[in-house]
Amino acid sequence: MLRRIKDQRSLRENLMLASSTAFVSGTTNVAGVIAFLAFTSNITGHFASLAKHVVEKNVHQVMVFFIWLSMFFLGAFMANYLVRSAENESKYRAHARPIIIETIVLLLVAIYGHHFYDETQTERELIIGATIFSMGLQNGLVSNISGGLIKTSHLTGLFTDLGSDVAEWVHPRSTKTTAVKHKIFIRVTVLLFYFLGGIVGGYCFYRFEFAIFYFIPVILLTILYYDLLPLVFYRISRIFSFFGKKKQSGHPY
Repeated sequence: MLRRIKDQRSLRENLMLASSTAFVSGTTNVAGVIAFLAFTSNITGHFASLAKHVVEKNVHQVMVFFIWLSMFFLGAFMANYLVRSAENESKYRAHARPIIIETIVLLLVAIYGHHFYDETQTERELIIGATIFSMGLQNGLVSNISGGLIKTSHLTGLFTDLGSDVAEWVHPRSTKTTAVKHKIFIRVTVLLFYFLGGIVGGYCFYRFEFAIFYFIPVILLTILYYDLLPLVFYRISRIFSFFGKKKQSGHPY
């Protein structure tokens, strides 16, 4: 899922990346809404809230929402900066770094929320900021890898793109190219898994509260591990091949 970029990627790789990261976004967002009454996977609503507090001259809230917006920006900036800095070494390593940072941030949110959170306003604002930062990392990375095709939390833009793609597909003058069909599959996949993640996130938060944030890093680690599977199988096959040759030659183990 992380080894190839843009036009090098297969439909299967894009669908797997879209489904897993959209599920993470949906789970995180709904858990954030239930826990903090705030969106944590996108910032569209936060811009409206920022404008509202500017009009009301609520300085503290203006600062809070400005910091939250900056955290999303910082996450997207860091993801692309890290990828750009390491892309000549290895595409996998370059793409893995933002996922690793996101995993660490969400794991810290899980630990703090599960064991230390006292529901103070300052704690709430800090945890929301950290979660928004992690979603900025994820969105920046996924958009970078897919060449802007996959965005896992901006559903307004996603619906717009989906409407355009479907119109292109059904129009009498359309050539109905495979590329358009693949785009539709990917966008529908993001919507479905975001919604599914939201259901799972809401249900599990009511049952397990902050422990749900331990589950999200597991999904991210699965994304990292997926690209290592061929290497693991290759190493295992080499080991079996090595011992098989020794056995055939009559050498003891």
